[in-house]
Amino acid sequence: MELSGKLVSQIKIKLDGDVFHELVRERPHHISDMSPDNVQNCDLQEGQWGTVGSVIYWNYTHDGEKRVAKNIIHTIDEEKKLVTFEIVEGDMMKLYKTFKLSVHVDTTGEDNLVTWTAEYEKLSEDIPDPHTFMELCLKCTNDIESHHLSINNA
Repeated sequence: MELSGKLVSQIKIKLDGDVFHELVRERPHHISDMSPDNVQNCDLQEGQWGTVGSVIYWNYTHDGEKRVAKNIIHTIDEEKKLVTFEIVEGDMMKLYKTFKLSVHVDTTGEDNLVTWTAEYEKLSEDIPDPHTFMELCLKCTNDIESHHLSINNA
């Protein structure tokens, strides 16, 4: 069985793709207001919001349990509307040797397509692939979209 893996999940959103990218890139601390069932807190520990190398600490709920993650912004590509986070500490590191999570927004066409990509190496063969974590990312995406659309329609 392979220890390294890659999962990709996509979801179409009606929300402006530039707004979604900006939120993930430089305002992730607002996600807890938009998706409080999934993300309870997001704090900047080092650096500045929206800059490569910045360290962010997350409190979130995954599979019904409160969890934490410390990640570093690994990549920001404005042209591709891509942000990559590398998780370096926290609950995911109990299961995975490495874990990178990327979010890309494709704004071509009528709908915007958000693509979440997880690249990881499991600590052992009995560790499951992070399908439920990818579901969490999609739930957050839906919550962010619903939040913004409800404000715009108010």
